[in-house]
Amino acid sequence: MRNWLNKRREYTRSTASETESGVPQTDGVFTKCDGCKQAIYEKDLRARFNVCPHCEHHYPLPATDRVRLLTDAGTFRERDYGLRTDDPLGFEGYAERLEKARKKSGLNDGLVSGTGEVGGHAVALAVMDFRFIGGSMGSIVGEKVARTVEVAATEEIPLIIVSSSGGARMFEGIYSLMQMAKTSVALSRFMDTKKPYISVLTDPTFGGVTASFATTADIIVAEPGARVGFAGARVIEQTTRERLPEGFQTAEFQRDRGMVDRIVHRLAMKGDLERALGFLS
Repeated sequence: MRNWLNKRREYTRSTASETESGVPQTDGVFTKCDGCKQAIYEKDLRARFNVCPHCEHHYPLPATDRVRLLTDAGTFRERDYGLRTDDPLGFEGYAERLEKARKKSGLNDGLVSGTGEVGGHAVALAVMDFRFIGGSMGSIVGEKVARTVEVAATEEIPLIIVSSSGGARMFEGIYSLMQMAKTSVALSRFMDTKKPYISVLTDPTFGGVTASFATTADIIVAEPGARVGFAGARVIEQTTRERLPEGFQTAEFQRDRGMVDRIVHRLAMKGDLERALGFLS
């Protein structure tokens, strides 16, 4: 699977060592932006939460940095950190993939969840991390989403879920596919609380995540240029034998056709969520 963070290493000096976020620790190194092709000082890129200072291209952002960006300082309390999959199908090579992903991301699985505050509003928050096997939704990701929804329902607080996923985790077979039903049922119960659910779509959001909790919210916002869909464009074209429109699976295309409510710049996301929570709460 394509490594979206290390992909931009073209301009980085070979002497730089990388942090868990994929950004070198050494100050004074540069990288070439995928969007505008200009050189970016890595320290500036990190300071802007992986947004290019020249063209505003949005790179993937680790879940822990996303939590820091969105929540008020010192308010986030992580839950269910210790949950780990036990390789239910004994899929060949899966245990090794899990161990590699854990070392790379510093997470036990592909989602960070807990409670915190956004502009003084208490929220239940779940954030996916694409570094962990492409943000794929396995049994633990689905379980943590469902538990976060249940916490929001029990404490009667708003719910925010930030999605970044390539789809279902094939290594877990039916256990992975059932997470769509589980999370959807949890959300249907949460809706009885009359508290708002805001879904944030980041690049990329695909597969079972799109088909379940990512698109069943009161408000759906997306980062600029985020790719959103179910199947990949090539698969759709081969199946329908039709040429797809330009930008078919971008957040902007989805907004213009009613699937996404708003496009919000990453650095403006917290402020936008604060206003939404103020109106809806």
